[in-house]
Amino acid sequence: MHMTRKQFLSIGLAGQAPSLAAAVRWAGSAAAGRKPRNVLLLMSDQHRPGALGIAGDPYARTPHLDHLARSGVRFSSAYCTNPVCVPSRMSILTGLYAHNHGAVGNEVPLPFRVRTMAHAFDAAGYMTALVGKMHFVDAQTHGFAYRLDFNDWLQFLGPKAKLYADELGQANSGSGLPQIPALWSGYGDPWRGARKPDGREGPVQTGGVSKMDERDHFDSFVADESVRFLREHGREQPFLLISSFLKPHDPFMPAERFARMYQPEDMRLPDSWNPATRHAATPELRDPQLARLRMAMYYACLAQMDDCAGRALRALDEFGLAGDTIVLYVSDHGEMLGEHGLWAKFVFYEPSVGVPLLIRVPGVTPADARCATPVSLTQILPTLTELCGVPTPRGLDGASLVQDLRAPGTPRETTVFSEYHNGRPDAQYMIRKGGFKLNLYANRGAELFDLLSDPHEMNNLAEAPESRAKVRELKQALFAWYRPPEAGFSRELL
Repeated sequence: MHMTRKQFLSIGLAGQAPSLAAAVRWAGSAAAGRKPRNVLLLMSDQHRPGALGIAGDPYARTPHLDHLARSGVRFSSAYCTNPVCVPSRMSILTGLYAHNHGAVGNEVPLPFRVRTMAHAFDAAGYMTALVGKMHFVDAQTHGFAYRLDFNDWLQFLGPKAKLYADELGQANSGSGLPQIPALWSGYGDPWRGARKPDGREGPVQTGGVSKMDERDHFDSFVADESVRFLREHGREQPFLLISSFLKPHDPFMPAERFARMYQPEDMRLPDSWNPATRHAATPELRDPQLARLRMAMYYACLAQMDDCAGRALRALDEFGLAGDTIVLYVSDHGEMLGEHGLWAKFVFYEPSVGVPLLIRVPGVTPADARCATPVSLTQILPTLTELCGVPTPRGLDGASLVQDLRAPGTPRETTVFSEYHNGRPDAQYMIRKGGFKLNLYANRGAELFDLLSDPHEMNNLAEAPESRAKVRELKQALFAWYRPPEAGFSRELL
């Protein structure tokens, strides 16, 4: 049967075409005079939305991210789709909320049938590469032709991997040991009994100077291998490279050079910090000095990640790629760092559900621009496909941000959502519309915050008589987006 070129391309977009087809498509687009557009997507893990020097954080030493922000657009109200790693990362890759892509928790892999941005860019002739953490949970590659992850780093470390096992203290797939939890199921943790105890009360170290050489850290590995990819493959064909760092995610054990930048006594505990609050993973945080130590080591890890991201950014200039490469920086979720007496993520307060988002597009974005429009991680995929002229997959939850990149100073009223623990007794959902945010919890009511007058979310308006209309409006909008199946929401339905 004769197959037209259009039919041939449509097979590729379905993720079924062989790699030769991608080469043919790229040759065809080049012959038609299409200028290639590369993508470097820099990711981190657990970066608080305001923890940037350019955002005014007095502790954040992020010169490279600040420089990126000054050369493009900084979104100051970006939200993750789920305040935990796997669901949120899969939303970045798929443009879908967790209840649609299926990876609703850290233990749930993305179903094979769900296509990612790697599939879309591969079908358009791009070389797709992932260097670093993506937390896939299983062994699927999800469309990436070139991939280096934790297991490659552990092979690079060899026997020095024990230093990292000691720092973790226990199995922790979020930190890459194991990378695929099922590998240890039925056998148990092979490091059990082989780690050197360090006296911590809980499973997570409060923080301290790493015993690993700086060059051996995972983030250094990601930077080195990203630079190698750009040097060796950056000119072969257009590329989509995701360079994904672990820091500032725990363990908060930065290399010595960065740990020296901070002293615990210089850290100011948040006004909402509560010494009576217990953090199960780190019970020592009842001690204000240890809480300050954790804050200091978090910011040291952030500085180390920024330094590594800067190496990838400099490589674009060194190899002559910067003028034709879109650069996007984002994190999967934030970190409470003691605010409201909470640590880590898992909640819908701004430091946890908010993320930094920086985008630079040569010839498109103005310099040193800030966009206050609330946006979602589901919008990254359609934004990149539109900018690159890549067919956008159908049925996405997110819409392109290109209009915001072209006119960042013109804010729009948008609606964004987040969800956590779908289908569980403690399920919770969030809607941000305009200046208001509603957090809805199964079996325990709601929170309503006016973020314009109460940016630190200290005054819950949900039970105020004058807020009834606003609560009803936001509930209606949330249930129109997704109707929670949990029994605990039955009394909330309208």
